[in-house]
Formats: sequence, C-alpha cells, structure tokens
Amino acid sequence: MGRNDGSVSKDRASQPASRAQVDGASAIPHPSPAILNYVLHLADNGLVLAQRLGEWVGKGPVLEEDIASTNVGLDLLGQARLWLAYAGDIDGRGEDELAYFRESADYRNLLLVEQPNGNYADTIARQYLFDQWHVLLLAELTASGDARIAAIAAKALTEVRYHVERSSGWLIRLGDGTELSHARMQAAIDASWMYTGEMFAVDAAERCLVDAGIAADAAALHAPWIAAVQSVFAEATLAVPADTWSQGNGGRGGKQGVHTEHLSRMLAEMQVLPRTYPDARW
Repeated sequence: MGRNDGSVSKDRASQPASRAQVDGASAIPHPSPAILNYVLHLADNGLVLAQRLGEWVGKGPVLEEDIASTNVGLDLLGQARLWLAYAGDIDGRGEDELAYFRESADYRNLLLVEQPNGNYADTIARQYLFDQWHVLLLAELTASGDARIAAIAAKALTEVRYHVERSSGWLIRLGDGTELSHARMQAAIDASWMYTGEMFAVDAAERCLVDAGIAADAAALHAPWIAAVQSVFAEATLAVPADTWSQGNGGRGGKQGVHTEHLSRMLAEMQVLPRTYPDARW
C-alpha cells in the first residue's frame, strides 16, 4: 500500500540498528526528569498497546490476522524494551521494575492505547489512529539531538511503517465492506476519536525538550496526520468525526499520569505474577 508515508512493505531482515547498537548510542549528558518522562511516554505507549494486542492471541478473526496482530504486539513490546532500558539507565531501575512495579499514575501512555479491545473494528480503529501518529512521530525523532532516542526511533520506524500499512488496509476492508462492517467501523472511529487530540498536546515540560531539539513537536504532526487519515477514510467510505472535543488536553491526560479506569484493571492482570512472586526468576 504505502499510501500514508511513501514507505515500502516491511523487510524484517533489514533493520537499521541492532539492540546493542541502540543501547550503545550516546545519550545526552545528565538527562533531566523531563527526558525521563518523555522516554517513559514512548515506552508505555508500546507496552500498553502490546498488552492489549496480546489479549487477542488465539481469538483473531482469521488465522493469518491472528498471527499478524500478535507480531505487531511483539514489535511494540520490543520497542518498549528499548525505551525502558534507556529510562532505566536514567533513574536506575531495570526494565522489569519499570514495567511491573509502577502504579497506573506513574504510566505516561496515551489514553487511546489503554482503551479496551471491544470488537475487531474497535481494535483496528485504535490501532490505525495510533499507527498513523506513531509513524510520523518516529520519523521526526530520528533527527533527535539525543543520539539514543534517534537510534531507537530509527530501529522502530521500519516496523511501524508496516504497522500503519496493515491497520489502514484493515480499516479500508471493513469500512468499504458489508453494510454491517461499515457501520461497526464507523462506530469504532466515532468512539475512539475523542482520544486522538492528546497525541498532539504538548505541555510546558515537553515544549522545552522540543525547543532543545530532543523531542518531536507533536503539535506539528496534526496537519500531516489528519491529511493521511482523511485520505484513508475516503477510501474506506468513512466519515471523519465532526466532534473536536478530546480527552487528555489541558495537561490532564495519560502523558501526565491521569488515566481511565481501564489502565489500572489491565495493569492488575499484567503485573499480578511478578508482584506476587517478586523474587522469581526464569
């Protein structure tokens, strides 16, 4: 497809950097708390969405899609580990501690990715809206003045180009399919839309990182994001919701640790084993 960013299909055998190369990239000296929160934001998006996709394992509509969805979740989990490793180097905690022993208020993910799976149209709506933003964000972060952020973004970008190709394809198939699939896809988009505004909200701490050339300017991503979304929606015969009200604006969203009840319930399931047996090792 490649309709969204001019990319070609994903080549898993051709990755821009190994984990060793990413971990070995030079970060900026003496990272600030703002950088820690930003890296956790990037990590938690992948970790939480990977967990949601994991809930679909063995339940996909067809076997091929079950495998594809699982692979996307594994990609996001691998990316989350790279970001968590960097966050751990900043504040001294390991990947497992950051993943399993933080409370929901300490998570910095977007509200969109923590929403329940619902039916498959709901899952695809959530995935496409996030993927289209994610691919634009990572492309900007490859030019970050923090070499480690740039290296992780470059590695992840190859995978995420495939993610947006896959999710847009399913959105089109369901939107331009039967009367029932169209209705469900439109309803899913309408329900998810209010969580998209947060993707482009930039608070004061993040603005400082943008001005320093470290973070991507999320606000500037809205125009290319909406243009790509409108193009895909037109092909899918779906309407862009007219409602502009959104959750997570005004400095009170997932990026600031203010979450829906869905995250704490998901974390309770995800974290129960390591919290019950904190000294257990494989």
